[in-house]
Amino acid sequence: MIITTVVISHGLTWNNGPPLNKIKEVELAETMRRMMAAQAEAERERRAKIIHAEGEFQAAERLAQAGAIIAREPTTLQLRYLQTLTEVASERNSTLIFPIPIDLINMFMNRGTGAQSGEKTIK
Repeated sequence: MIITTVVISHGLTWNNGPPLNKIKEVELAETMRRMMAAQAEAERERRAKIIHAEGEFQAAERLAQAGAIIAREPTTLQLRYLQTLTEVASERNSTLIFPIPIDLINMFMNRGTGAQSGEKTIK
């Protein structure tokens, strides 16, 4: 309010056209500065969340494309599986967990005992 009054009164004394006034310094109350800083921080966080969400969306699109490729070529899944095992094995772990499909284990158990299909299975 005070700034407006000063600008208007100063501009009216110079009747040579539009007032040319410059405000060089404005002091804000501490609470106002804190509120402005909090608003700026909230805006930065909002932008960061949007960027993060866009990255997640792009990653999901790529995973969907990769899934479609793997679905078309079954051998790609086996290659990916072997690549993952190679990566895990190179990490100098003392234990390597090697998942084997239960169907494969059942096949060997049934073949080794001569049992009929389904008699001796792991569940």
